[in-house]
Amino acid sequence: MAEDVYQRLRELCMAQAEVEERLSHGEPTWFIQGKKSFLMCANHHHNDRVAFWCACQREIRDALVAERPTQFFVPPYVGPRGWLGVYLDVPISWDEVAGIVEDAYQIVAPPKLRRRT
Repeated sequence: MAEDVYQRLRELCMAQAEVEERLSHGEPTWFIQGKKSFLMCANHHHNDRVAFWCACQREIRDALVAERPTQFFVPPYVGPRGWLGVYLDVPISWDEVAGIVEDAYQIVAPPKLRRRT
């Protein structure tokens, strides 16, 4: 199951402009122009859950976690910077995931790349 959902996630990430994938901390991670990461898989961090962590506005993250704690969480390490954790081993809307990926990209992307995707 993890491979299938991560392949779908990979396709969403790679659809963004000037993105590359490489391992970081043992997990597939997507970087903009090879510099800043905007999303990383989280299959080996602290538990066996299938999830990803991504850049997010704190207010949106906090609202999602409060409304649906079985689907969203504040990840360790990067959570204080506003990042969002998204469980992929529960029923999810891939349209919603696509929007979360796009938002994460837009938060991290330099101005010349924003809204070019």
